[in-house]
Amino acid sequence: MVPTSAVYSGSKYAAWAITEGLRQECDPSIRVTTISPGVVASELADSITDPVAAQAMRAYRAHALAPDAIAAAISYAIDQPADVDVNEIVVRPARQR
Repeated sequence: MVPTSAVYSGSKYAAWAITEGLRQECDPSIRVTTISPGVVASELADSITDPVAAQAMRAYRAHALAPDAIAAAISYAIDQPADVDVNEIVVRPARQR
């Protein structure tokens, strides 16, 4: 959570809460995993028209993860044996604190 991110952070918490609810409510044979990525490289900064905000986003994403890192986390969760349920994975760039 950082200043000016209340709505964004709230939407992420809602997604986590819904996923956790599904995990608890679903048939035990259905595995549900929450993947919570940190900063990931994307085209988002390219669509920001305000120059100050665009520069801030570029600086924020200076050490972003490649999307492949998130794909690897998803693959890890899926590849576990049927009797293993990976509930949550948080993936962040090492420089993001």
